[in-house]
Amino acid sequence: MPHYLMIAPFLILFGAFFLYPILSGLVYSFFEWNAVSLGDFVGFANYFEIWDSRDFGRAASNLLVYISLTVPLGITTAFLLALLVDSFTGRWANFFRSAYFLPVALPAFLAATIWRWIYAPNLGLLNMVLGWFGIPSVNFLNDTSTMIYALIAVDIWVSAGFNMVIILAGLKNIPKELYEAARLDGASKLQQTLFVTIPMLGPVLFFVLTYGVISAMQVFDTPWLLTGSSFISYGGRRNALLFPVMDMMGRAFGSVSFGQAAAYGFMLTIVIVLITLVMFAIRSRLSRQ
Repeated sequence: MPHYLMIAPFLILFGAFFLYPILSGLVYSFFEWNAVSLGDFVGFANYFEIWDSRDFGRAASNLLVYISLTVPLGITTAFLLALLVDSFTGRWANFFRSAYFLPVALPAFLAATIWRWIYAPNLGLLNMVLGWFGIPSVNFLNDTSTMIYALIAVDIWVSAGFNMVIILAGLKNIPKELYEAARLDGASKLQQTLFVTIPMLGPVLFFVLTYGVISAMQVFDTPWLLTGSSFISYGGRRNALLFPVMDMMGRAFGSVSFGQAAAYGFMLTIVIVLITLVMFAIRSRLSRQ
């Protein structure tokens, strides 16, 4: 009995702040809930309405492009930065590690403000650099052909430092004897990276990949801030930066359709869980080979 009392605070908090919101949200997703009264029972109507909406299709396609680019590019960037920082020692290693991690510590609104200035047409830093080469000004955050790539650049800048620290910790745990044996066999630096570093970092890279996919599925704050969105108008020009969580928030606080928002959240949760399970299944199969 005493051991149950010891874990009782955790169970109470877990039930109050995790289980109860999930179960109540599931119930609300079957009603026309406006956050004041429960309204009429509509069954799966909220789910069907979201699935058939044009915004859902646009948000899903944007998310697919975003994940397919930002996750591999972000992990590759973080891996290269980790190799670079690992090549330094002493104060220089501390300096570069801190410098690359700094964007992670910045508040989201400050990072978005910095990049809105960099992307600003005519007077923005990036357009000033392009002007030196005779390239005309580009409105990166209002041109539908460049908006999602501008977002990806910002997210890689923000997240690369976090992934770099994790990968760097994995690099420190690789036995030096493996590299010495590879050098004795005549392996080049590239071959050591391909056949020693990457295989030994398998679990770490899998964690970074899984975390990156789950985080990308929930992208919200950066595109919201870059486009100056509100609950009435969000997603940027022609919804070029519309994503599922943004659409969910707009339905909840813009259209006061909290039942649809709850249904949206459960649909997104199911997709995230399924993708995660598939990734773990693939990882488990590869580890047995």
